[in-house]
Amino acid sequence: MNDQSAATSPEADDVLNVANLTIRNRLILGTGGAPSHRVITDTVGVSGSEIVTVAIRRFDPNNKRASIFADLKELAVHILPNTAGCYSAKEAVLTAELAREALNTDLVKVEVISDDLTLLPDPIELTLATEELVSRGFQVFAYTNDDPVLADHLVKLGVAAVMPLGSPIGSGLGILNPHNISIIVERSTCPVVLDAGIGCASDAAFAMELGCDAVLVASAITRAQVPPLMAGAIAKAVQAGRESYRAGRIPKRRFALASTENDCRPFVD
Repeated sequence: MNDQSAATSPEADDVLNVANLTIRNRLILGTGGAPSHRVITDTVGVSGSEIVTVAIRRFDPNNKRASIFADLKELAVHILPNTAGCYSAKEAVLTAELAREALNTDLVKVEVISDDLTLLPDPIELTLATEELVSRGFQVFAYTNDDPVLADHLVKLGVAAVMPLGSPIGSGLGILNPHNISIIVERSTCPVVLDAGIGCASDAAFAMELGCDAVLVASAITRAQVPPLMAGAIAKAVQAGRESYRAGRIPKRRFALASTENDCRPFVD
């Protein structure tokens, strides 16, 4: 969602409205790959993230006190349950309903994966799941391929946010197709969250400079050698990228453009 025109000064109140939430920190944390609950809570504290996504399959109704959900509740963050591990629309819808019942939330990140090797979204099953969940009143964050046509279709179905991947989950390859991400941003009427493939802070900054409204990062933080340090670095990068985007970059040129005009140079006879 391109809202660059709304930025009139660095002091403008730059908040993100997504679903029924209003947030200021545009880094969304994923918990996949975290070696312990402590790593998750530490990275939340360092980054200041306000939304954390967790696989609903990790919810154990018989052990609420020892669950990551209980830890996150104490941190007063918004929990975004996801349907990780689902391979069909039917599975995703059932998992979302379990999340709504267990966590009393209409928020859901919909993931429907095609296979175990690529972990890429299945566009057909994703579309079916999204359509059904929107009709059931869910606020759907749709994890999708970097395909502008598919993203358009999901937006028209009424998603709260469209979440194109930068590259495959956990690959750390960064943004492989920035052109498509830019098109998705320009055409979307809902927030765009870059999801998957971030490997380091500069990748997150680049996503924000392309105009994404937020970035979701999991493996780049949870599997870093020092997760809290990486969480802080990426949080700063997200903020820097956002400010850079709002400031408006200079156009790219084939040749140099002198910063000093010729008529300002001293004349020597």
